[in-house]
Amino acid sequence: MSRREELAGALTAVEARLAAACAVAGRPREDVQLIAITKTRPASDVALLRDLGVEDVGENRDQEAREKAAAVPDVRWHFVGGLQTNKARSVASYAFAVHSVDRPALVDALSAGALRADRELAVLLQVSLDGDPSRGGALSADVPRLADAAAAAPGLRLTGVMAVAPLGTDPAAAFAELAEVSARLRATHPEATAISAGMSGDLEQAIASGATHVRVGTALLGERPPPSR
Repeated sequence: MSRREELAGALTAVEARLAAACAVAGRPREDVQLIAITKTRPASDVALLRDLGVEDVGENRDQEAREKAAAVPDVRWHFVGGLQTNKARSVASYAFAVHSVDRPALVDALSAGALRADRELAVLLQVSLDGDPSRGGALSADVPRLADAAAAAPGLRLTGVMAVAPLGTDPAAAFAELAEVSARLRATHPEATAISAGMSGDLEQAIASGATHVRVGTALLGERPPPSR
């Protein structure tokens, strides 16, 4: 079986899961955007997914993302990983959206990068659902202040929130909490309607709680090979 055939079959299976989850939730399928997470995979996989109709692709490391974005520029690139401020200028030069904005310093750095590149960058606020911001994400109590900063920053467009369900917890409960954070945010920033939540193992629970974007890697591209030693 060719790699294109493998990816086509996986995409069909993921699409079936998305359609079923949307039906159970009483939502139209078009409410949920699929983002293919291609970390550690070659740019050729991205090109094949593009040819199969995938329009949104996500990465979590700047160097890898930058190289793939140069090789396959005709998709929307989403940066979904933790981001250091010294990488913000680079990311702002190619990303369509950054899903991991979790502190004011990063807002400032992305704003400067977007202005330098003469681009508008969509940003989502990453929310910590386990109360430990050291693992990435802003505490829910800090979201309003962070949202105000992002909404006011030139070159940025606040579009919503993102979270990862903590390991060892019920993802349905985690995503319900994220939905509450999103509802509070929309009260003051009605344009921030996006909820980026759910991955290969828990996309159904995320869609049930209102996710508008799901970030799927393994279910599309297969298990990643172990890191070389």
